[in-house]
Amino acid sequence: MDEVLEFLKKAGTYYLATDDNGQPRVRPFGTINKFEGKLYIQTGKKKSVSMQIHRNPRIEICAFSDGEWLRVAAEATEDDRREARVAMLDAYPELRSMYDEDDGNTEVFYLKNATAIFSSFTAPDNRTMTF
Repeated sequence: MDEVLEFLKKAGTYYLATDDNGQPRVRPFGTINKFEGKLYIQTGKKKSVSMQIHRNPRIEICAFSDGEWLRVAAEATEDDRREARVAMLDAYPELRSMYDEDDGNTEVFYLKNATAIFSSFTAPDNRTMTF
């Protein structure tokens, strides 16, 4: 899991895919944080991505860095604890201009039942891990 975290942080931007009633939706994301041994992402409850995740929590993340790419398939599971929101916003203080742990909008999800696949054009095999 730490390797996935470091890859996503190094990439800076990753792409999050959700299901919008049968239509795939992909958008750039940038938040990834480890809290209590789990990887978390963050969004706002008012956004369509939040509504899509609540309807169907199966997501996929894709990122590319230094000739290698990563795909992570997981169930995004909401953690409504204040401590989880604080941890995310403390890791990304630049978000505090838009979000606050007590604003009723900030939302964090941890990645559950995740499968991560590292791939490259030059490596003969993919590397797969689960967490």
